[in-house]
Amino acid sequence: MTTTRSTGFIRSGEVTNTDLLRRSRSLGEAIESGGGRLPADQVERAREVQRKVATRTADIGSRTVVALAGATGSGKSSLFNALVGEPVSRIGARRPTTSVPSAAMWGDEPSDELLDRLQVAGRHQVPLDARRGRDLGGLLLLDLPDFDSRVAQHRAEADRVIEHADVLVWVTDPQKYADAVLHEEYIRTLAGHRAVSLVVLNQIDRLSRDQVTECVDDLRRLLDKDGLRDVEILAVSAARGIGVEDVAAALAGVVHERTAAQRRLLADLTGEVVRLREHVADGEVTVDRSAADELTEALCAAAGVPAVVDAVATDFRRHSARRGGWPFSRWLQRRG
Repeated sequence: MTTTRSTGFIRSGEVTNTDLLRRSRSLGEAIESGGGRLPADQVERAREVQRKVATRTADIGSRTVVALAGATGSGKSSLFNALVGEPVSRIGARRPTTSVPSAAMWGDEPSDELLDRLQVAGRHQVPLDARRGRDLGGLLLLDLPDFDSRVAQHRAEADRVIEHADVLVWVTDPQKYADAVLHEEYIRTLAGHRAVSLVVLNQIDRLSRDQVTECVDDLRRLLDKDGLRDVEILAVSAARGIGVEDVAAALAGVVHERTAAQRRLLADLTGEVVRLREHVADGEVTVDRSAADELTEALCAAAGVPAVVDAVATDFRRHSARRGGWPFSRWLQRRG
């Protein structure tokens, strides 16, 4: 895998809809083979991924869904508006500001059915003649509620859309870039999706140049620990317009490749296989022969088998001698 400065995303091998559907069928066969021995909650999760693959592969190519995800005050909405070129998403001092997802679409590809499925009501069509209008054709950008919001419904909305987005842009800031919620509950658990992930450090206008370098280096260390070793960090100030063009260029690159949806689905399928694999042995369970013999003897002793065998053997010898032994022996036994 390599990361290019032109896109900011990891380039990986090509995967087709046929590949995805085949892998999804194989996952289903594995679940059936497991019967009732696999955890029910993980089986249901895997089934949900199968349904997602079936639905998303039907409209791949029409839009690339990119979600801006982050904590309270990270500046997601500011970055969203900077990319759109106008104040579409509400920004305010009161937190949380974003309570429901908002969408911006570039290009004339149909979006309503996809947005209905994502349950996103707020929609803004970016004109083709707008700045970056043609470069981002095919992009469907989503501004999400804060995933650390004190309002449970806001967190649930963010989680739901994150689950279905093709590309994940993690937006953070100098104050919260090391927060446990960001790393432990999101980035680390979705490390398998690094091919469709980008990290944006916003609000760098509040730092000196040396502080920006120090902050980026520390964030890099944390991401490497999380499993996002190859994912690029873009340092920006959405409020000042610094670095926004780099984010736009990265999104334009991934949209033009039109493979993000397949790569996201592949990561989803792989993740479910890995989780289910933990409950499957490497092979048939075998027992050492000597241990098996010892166990058999112990079980027989516990069941009183040796005593029964001895009694049967004694009785057999007695009856055999009476019926087929040497005449003198038979006479002695009758006398006894």
